[in-house]
Amino acid sequence: MSFFKTILMNLPEVAGPTQKKLSFKEKLKWTGIILVLFFIMGVIPLFGLDPNSALRQFEYLSMILGAQFGSLMSLGIGPIVTASIVLQLLNGSGIVKFDLTTADGKRNFQGVQKLLAVFFIIFEAFIYVMMGGLVPAAQFAGTSLWFELELLLVFQLILGGFIILFMDEVISKWGFGSGISLFIAAGVSQSLFVRALSPLHITEAGVASEAFIGAIPELIRSLLVREPVTAALMFFAVVFTIIVFVIAVFTQAMKIEIPLSFGRVRGQGIRWPLSFIYTSNIPVILVAALLANIQLWATLLEKWGHPWLGTFSGNTPATGFVSWVTPPNLVEAIITKSFQFFPMDNGIAAAFRQSDIMHALSYMLIMIIGATIFSYFWVQTAGMDAKSQAKQIMSSGLQIPGFRKDPRVMERLLQRYIGPLTIMGAVTIGFLAALADVTGALTSGTGLLLTVMIIYRLYEEIAKQHMMDMNPMMRKFMT
Repeated sequence: MSFFKTILMNLPEVAGPTQKKLSFKEKLKWTGIILVLFFIMGVIPLFGLDPNSALRQFEYLSMILGAQFGSLMSLGIGPIVTASIVLQLLNGSGIVKFDLTTADGKRNFQGVQKLLAVFFIIFEAFIYVMMGGLVPAAQFAGTSLWFELELLLVFQLILGGFIILFMDEVISKWGFGSGISLFIAAGVSQSLFVRALSPLHITEAGVASEAFIGAIPELIRSLLVREPVTAALMFFAVVFTIIVFVIAVFTQAMKIEIPLSFGRVRGQGIRWPLSFIYTSNIPVILVAALLANIQLWATLLEKWGHPWLGTFSGNTPATGFVSWVTPPNLVEAIITKSFQFFPMDNGIAAAFRQSDIMHALSYMLIMIIGATIFSYFWVQTAGMDAKSQAKQIMSSGLQIPGFRKDPRVMERLLQRYIGPLTIMGAVTIGFLAALADVTGALTSGTGLLLTVMIIYRLYEEIAKQHMMDMNPMMRKFMT
């Protein structure tokens, strides 16, 4: 056995359950425990961090990566998702090849992914601190304690990253769904609840203003004091949040069902469902994480004096590539009368850069193309391609009525559906995520769409696997 494979086989991991199937109560218990730990870690501040650090610039990152910057959860799921992106690109391009049809190949793939996640945890922890993203308290600048405090911050980030890595494993083996999806849903749900309903006032420079944090209380207040612009902004933020929610649920419910029969039992059969959003939320998670990492690197590079990816005006991307991968808020621009369709005052090149329409279309195109690419790679690496699905169906003793029992026939038939669904589903989800972002929903449009899809998939999984062993009151609620 090679040295590298020895490392893969001896990586620390969370022990899986010994029983074949866990009960609903057991999964609910571990999911609840991990969620509580997730929220607790999000309020534990990093010791030695400058309290005046400009953490608002990481707000978009924190929602997408399930992070809380300035706390033990500062890294979030970023290293895990980044490792998945890198490995999928390497495997999809053929640079590194894993045979995912075998148990040994899958084990190697998972081991390399965990090793990459460990690397990115350590790497990102050093990058965040050493490049000025998270810095020690200002009073220690220039003293001998500065470097020690930097190392202490790095240690805390690495510790938090490892805890998140193992929390993700606990959810995958003992809970519902995956930790990555659960942490995104929990973070976005918390943000959505606060921005929709919080009765607290917005505080600026230590002074509380009359405006509320929550959109609904602020909508009521602005109507009472006759502030039409603020009322319109809050109203459309709530409306587009609801619209995105409804469309996401509708597209998630769309399915194609392939009739199959049991070869040895005449007259008996089932329908094999293929979801319209075939690869679920994974492509959008990967695209959003990639764009969030670009924004992070742009911020850090600008602080380092090398704005290669663009510059910022306050916390808002102003120029360069980072500005094009950050969505504009078209609804807010229209309401506040700052919307620019295609101003030709300074030439075509300047009009293209200043046009809100071009900005929105470019962002949508990036999201759609990115989702399509990652969707294709995910189908190939996650065993969701036509060949793997045909093998799974045949091993279950099923076949297509009217066709001979041949895996190649099954594969060709499935490819007619899986190929188009992979592309159409990815285009749809990329477009919806971008549409939600540019229309100014209450929280990140991408995060909102992901949360709806995650919760819907979680509902489907629970209903499919645990409908019979849950509490009667819970069963009635689920149905």
